[in-house]
Amino acid sequence: MFLVTQLIGLYVINSYTPVIEQQVINGNVENVTTNPIPYGMEPPEIEPVYSLSSIIISFAVAIVLIFLLMKFKAEMFIRVWFFVVVILAVGLAINPIVRMFNIPYAQYVAAAIALPLAIFKIFKRNIIVHNITELLIYPGIAAVFVPILNIWTVFILLILISIYDMWAVWHSGFMQKMAKFQMDRLKIFTGFFVPYFGKAAREKIKKIKMSKGKKKDMKVRVNVAILGGGDVVFPIIAAGVLLRSSGLIQALMVTIFATIALLLLLIYSQKGKFYPAMPFITAGCIVGLLAGFLF
Repeated sequence: MFLVTQLIGLYVINSYTPVIEQQVINGNVENVTTNPIPYGMEPPEIEPVYSLSSIIISFAVAIVLIFLLMKFKAEMFIRVWFFVVVILAVGLAINPIVRMFNIPYAQYVAAAIALPLAIFKIFKRNIIVHNITELLIYPGIAAVFVPILNIWTVFILLILISIYDMWAVWHSGFMQKMAKFQMDRLKIFTGFFVPYFGKAAREKIKKIKMSKGKKKDMKVRVNVAILGGGDVVFPIIAAGVLLRSSGLIQALMVTIFATIALLLLLIYSQKGKFYPAMPFITAGCIVGLLAGFLF
């Protein structure tokens, strides 16, 4: 799912490549760059270094806001917040496909498709819809951030996020608390969410199926594998920046090595423990960057 999302992200980012057109302005012919991102999400024309600082500040504000909302148990507000983000992000990811068929008002058609998916994801709790929308959410988000970053700023961002991830998982435990709050109180999770059954759970399910009692009163403990949304979106942003600046081969190298890094983490990690994925994924992205330029 991680790899598929990265590839979808490259497709979405490429579809929103800025278009340069010549226009006559005050009697002079000038090149005008148009960014085709809809829903008013066009990036501002600022230097990447200022974009990096604004992203970091925004990230910090969002973390503080989520912490306060968790503390005051404002579940409905967070659900509505996530609901709006899902519609925008999924709409951004679907819009290029709709445009490909020359459908009028493509951005509104894409938003109309995203709306029921967001309802099922946030309010109906369907595991299949959840993971399908996750495949689309992060490409949509990445498409907004790629135009305002360059190679240096995106990799500084990856390193800073990796440091934060290590602190939040290994030191403060904030990530575990946030994940638990999302699953227990919000009944949603921002990231991939895959339940799996051990041998004891499968045997218990068989007994429940054979039982003549009230099955809905019987519970089974289910293990869950989770991968946070940040661990998915940041390598898409990194690969997207490489796609715009250096080409498809360099971008794919970042994607491939980030996937390998995550795979190695999953193979060698211990079950039942939380790990910060970003340091490993960032290392993979850096190796991919070097491999891409050598290639």
